[in-house]
Amino acid sequence: MNKNKIVLIILFIFPIITYLIFASAKHNSLFLKTISENNKELSSEWTSLSGEKVQLQNKITVLGFVGKDVYENKTNLFNLNQKIYNKYFGFKDFQFVMIAPQGTEKECAEILENFNVLTKDLSGWKFVFAPTNEIEDYYNSYNLVSHLDENFGTPNVILIDKNRNHRGRKGKNKNGEEEYKESYNTISAADLHNDMSDDVKILLREYRLALKKNKRKDEFRDKIVEEVEQNK
Repeated sequence: MNKNKIVLIILFIFPIITYLIFASAKHNSLFLKTISENNKELSSEWTSLSGEKVQLQNKITVLGFVGKDVYENKTNLFNLNQKIYNKYFGFKDFQFVMIAPQGTEKECAEILENFNVLTKDLSGWKFVFAPTNEIEDYYNSYNLVSHLDENFGTPNVILIDKNRNHRGRKGKNKNGEEEYKESYNTISAADLHNDMSDDVKILLREYRLALKKNKRKDEFRDKIVEEVEQNK
């Protein structure tokens, strides 16, 4: 058997094995559950450090609420940058949006400057500034179990998909145990490294599958994806 035939066999067999693994996996290991749908867009009146209008629609977003005491949360943001941003940044349309009270622009800019030492490209970080009452109203619109603190911030961040759906863990896990995870604690490096890293990977992989499906017809792959979706 010549080298060309071996290469062709490898190229044909490897995708089949990959999709068979996906098909045999538990549903929640291939798709991230939806916690809430069609959430509110960021207000067009809110400003950002760069002056651009930041939106959630058509973006995969890590959404956080910094609060008035920005420096107090510096370590949390550093954990997020090191454990998640540096690992996954580069995927198209992936952004980190941090909502902060008006008047904290200088502190947020300084934090980004400090990140420059370890991270070359910070274009995926978006700091958005709003009145505290609007921040509270926006946060409450998600109907989360957790609440903002007295500084209108929280160490927890949430995942939002391109359709502004809040994604996370809900229902039975691989072990058949009930679980619910609506947010990820940036104080805990372990939470970021384990649960959040896995869930971001699942969400990004979900969109990679969707992109491949839309670019060319592949009946075998489409059948696998359809079977997985039917098991929701």
